[in-house]
Amino acid sequence: MSHRNIVDPFKAAFNGIVHTFRTQRHMRIHLYVTLVTVLGALLLGLRLREILILLFMITFVLVAEMFNSAIEATVDLVSSNYHPLAKFAKDISAGAVLITTIMAIIVGVMIAVGEDNWQRIRLNLVSDNVGIPVVLRIVAGVFLLFIAIIIGKGIGKHGQVLQGGLVSGHAAYGFFFATCIFYVSGNVLASAIAMLLAIIIAQSRWEAKFHSLFELTLGATVGIVLGVLLFGIYPK
Repeated sequence: MSHRNIVDPFKAAFNGIVHTFRTQRHMRIHLYVTLVTVLGALLLGLRLREILILLFMITFVLVAEMFNSAIEATVDLVSSNYHPLAKFAKDISAGAVLITTIMAIIVGVMIAVGEDNWQRIRLNLVSDNVGIPVVLRIVAGVFLLFIAIIIGKGIGKHGQVLQGGLVSGHAAYGFFFATCIFYVSGNVLASAIAMLLAIIIAQSRWEAKFHSLFELTLGATVGIVLGVLLFGIYPK
């Protein structure tokens, strides 16, 4: 086997990584987040096991993004015109990236909160000494948010109950739960990761052209305001 045959596959793989980074905005975002995550893990002094878990999840997301880019390129090559199956293939690959990203962020939140804080959070969730228990506040928030979203979609001139409309339900619920995590966990890093997850959810709705930036911002505002009212202002 010649030296050229050994080197060429590595060159092709490296060119694929570089091309994905240059042409895919999401890949660049994932790599920037990876850099910040690794630096944060080192600064926080996480254990080797936790760092390895984070690296595994990060690699999982990057590989999913590269497969997504490859599938999109293949679909565009085979079908230059619009076809429902082509859209279906692209939506599935994009959904795979979204699932891996959400799971990676959930793992990051769990690691950031730390094992010592989970017991305190569990006690907060079931405690009867804080006025209305946290679980009931969350349930009430989910119900009130649903009503607010229905009203918002009714006011708007387009969209349906489960898709589109003046108020983005995905953004509203994403930022509501991020606000809940901020008050319940009391952990800044975990709250930041939860907020990042909410932003990714909102961004996916914008990329899919279900909502405008204004509608996503309005939904996020509704979710945050309701979370602050239930957890920050309502008497403990």
